[in-house]
Parts: sequence; C-alpha cells; structure tokens
Amino acid sequence: MLDSVDLTRKIDDKKEYEKRLKKQQLILLGLQRALMDEKIGCILVFEGWDAAGKGGAIKRTTQNIDPRGFEVHSTAAPTLEQKQYHYLQRFWNRMPKYGKLGIFDRSWYGRVLVERVEGFAEESEWRRAYGEINDFERILTGENYIVLKFWFHISKEEQLNRFNDRQNDPMKSWKLTEEDWRNREKWDLYKEAVDEMIQETDKENAPWHIIEGEDKKHARVKTLEIINRTILTEMEKRKIDVRHYFKKEE
Repeated sequence: MLDSVDLTRKIDDKKEYEKRLKKQQLILLGLQRALMDEKIGCILVFEGWDAAGKGGAIKRTTQNIDPRGFEVHSTAAPTLEQKQYHYLQRFWNRMPKYGKLGIFDRSWYGRVLVERVEGFAEESEWRRAYGEINDFERILTGENYIVLKFWFHISKEEQLNRFNDRQNDPMKSWKLTEEDWRNREKWDLYKEAVDEMIQETDKENAPWHIIEGEDKKHARVKTLEIINRTILTEMEKRKIDVRHYFKKEE
C-alpha cells in the first residue's frame, strides 16, 4: 500500500503555496463557525513516520482558526494509572465537545503500531484492536462527529535527511530522540503494521488519507483541502447551508 504512494508531488512556487494555504485556512475558519453553530464535533487524527511533518501540518491547520474552538492532544505512552483501564479510555475522555475540533498528534492507533511492533501488546490484543477501533469510530460518527485520519508518509531516505538536519540544528535538536533512531531500525516492521492498519480500519465513515510528505508545502495544503472538503460534504449530507459563513472573495 505505502509502496504505491507517489512521493514526487510538490508545490514548487512559494507564492502559490502561500496563496493556496491562506485560502484553505480561511475556508476552515468559516467551517469552524458552522461546526460551532450546528454543534458538530470534528476529530482529526494525525499519524505518520517520525519527522514526516505532522506537527507542521497541525500548526498550519490551527494557526488562523478560533483557539477557543479546538484542542490539540499530543499522545505519549500511557501512564501507570492509564494502564489500569482499557486502552481507549484515555481517548474517550479527550473527545471534543460538540461544535469543537479535537486534534490528536498520534492516537489510539498506537495499539496497532508501536504496541504491536515493540511487543507491548500481545498479538491477540492488537488484532482484536482493529474491530474495537472500528466500533469506537462508528459510535463517534453515529453521534454527530466527523472523523478524519491522516498518515504522513515519507521515504526512509528523506527521514534520515530530516533526522540529520535536526541533529545539526541547535534550534531543532530537541525534537530528535534515541527512540526515533530505534524506531527507524524497525522501519520494515512498522511499514507492515501501517499497511495492515490502513487495510483494516479504512472505513467509509472514518477513512484514512495518505499525505505525501516529502514536500512539506504540498502536505500542508493537501491536509487542509481534505479537511475542508470532508466537512463541506458532511454539511451537505445534513442539508446545512454554509454559504453565509464565507466572504464573497473566498
């Protein structure tokens, strides 16, 4: 699956990038107001390789919308307290209120990715998780939530270039950890896990979108375009007219 992704896609012209980015950010601002008024929750899941551009895409997605209407959750390993509950419990507690956006920088998919590859979950547990996650997301989309999931994909060579850039830049070196290097050594195992994850959990109500991340400009614009297109489609399904949320020039 990942082998078929075209990583040559890019936006060469900086002015074109800035124009397209601003347009999509303004559209999202209008759609955010519509979500608030209609009490529709929106959940954005950002997964991907280390250094693939998730953080930059999240920043461009949120930088021009109302900060009162969204929350970003950075997912780390579960705490000792969280391990006393079902693995989805800590995510249930972070679901956004109706009318707001909940953005997850890594998510419940850790169960079938890092926990699978690193052996933190038994095979029976991570295989069972596919159905549990599908049920979880089906409940959400059945209760006035929109769910979008993104996988940010780059080549192994590009990841190495970005790791080296971070290591040599004192302003970015904090982003690079020993764990990043260890994960890289298991690239093929993670790739197998990602392919199976997408195959098992790419559903009509909560689809996966693969973002070609070699060019960061392309990745950021494409992410916003997908978010906006999906929200607009969901508004149309609900017969909600959103035209009055936008200025004529948009």
